[in-house]
Formats: sequence, C-alpha cells, structure tokens
Amino acid sequence: MATLNSKPYLSEELALQMAQAALEKARELSIHIAVAIVDDGGNLKVFVRMDRAPLLSSRVSQDKAYTAASFNRPTREWYPRMEANPQLLHGLNKLDRMNILTGGLPIRHEGHLIGGIGVSGGTGEQDELCSQAGIDRLNELLGQ
Repeated sequence: MATLNSKPYLSEELALQMAQAALEKARELSIHIAVAIVDDGGNLKVFVRMDRAPLLSSRVSQDKAYTAASFNRPTREWYPRMEANPQLLHGLNKLDRMNILTGGLPIRHEGHLIGGIGVSGGTGEQDELCSQAGIDRLNELLGQ
C-alpha cells in the first residue's frame, strides 16, 4: 500500500513573526529594509517594506528569498562558486529571480526546507543579520 509522507510547512503566523524579528533587527541597526518570506515552493507568504527603504529593495528581497528557497542555501554562497566557474556565472546569474547578493537564507525545520527569507536595504552583512533574526525567532517559537 502506498503512503504519503508529511512534512512541516511555514504558516502565515510564523512567517509574520519572522518578518517582525527582521524589522526589529533593522531598527536596531538603524537601516530601512524590505523583507520577504516565501514557502518551500517560492510562493510569497509575507512581504514588508519599511518606510524609506530603497524601492529596489522590494524586488531584491523577494528574489533573495526565492533563490535561498530554490537552492536550499544562503545567497552569499553563490558568488564564490560563480566566480570560479564562468559557466555558472553566465548561466545561473541570468535566470529570472536568481539573486546572488548576501541576505537570503533558507528556512529549515527538522531537516526539511520550509521556505526562504530575503532582506534588502542595508549592506549584505546587515541584510543577512536581519534574515538571521527571522530564523532565530522561528527557532525560538518552535523551541529549538
């Protein structure tokens, strides 16, 4: 008999809490950001753009989240890989929604990819700190 496997998924309540944590971190860093959270299929769950965040950060944050979820790896890992491989640099980097800027992280729970979070508006390092704050909030809420 065939069975279906079950896996955790990212609820809107958890995604909202993650976005709130990213915004809190941005305020602590005195930056204005956009934060996007997608599910494991790359579908937008939550998006917020702070007042005075750069307009382009809206699209960039969503693309960072999508890229992190698509490949189950932080966006910061892509440039070093592409730099040494021209085929990757000139191939993957031209895909719609691919973003290799630092600030996108996969969201995982119990070994499962459940989404991605992307932040844009600060430096790459600041963006990733904000994304990590969202991940940390999720882990805190789930008791990890």
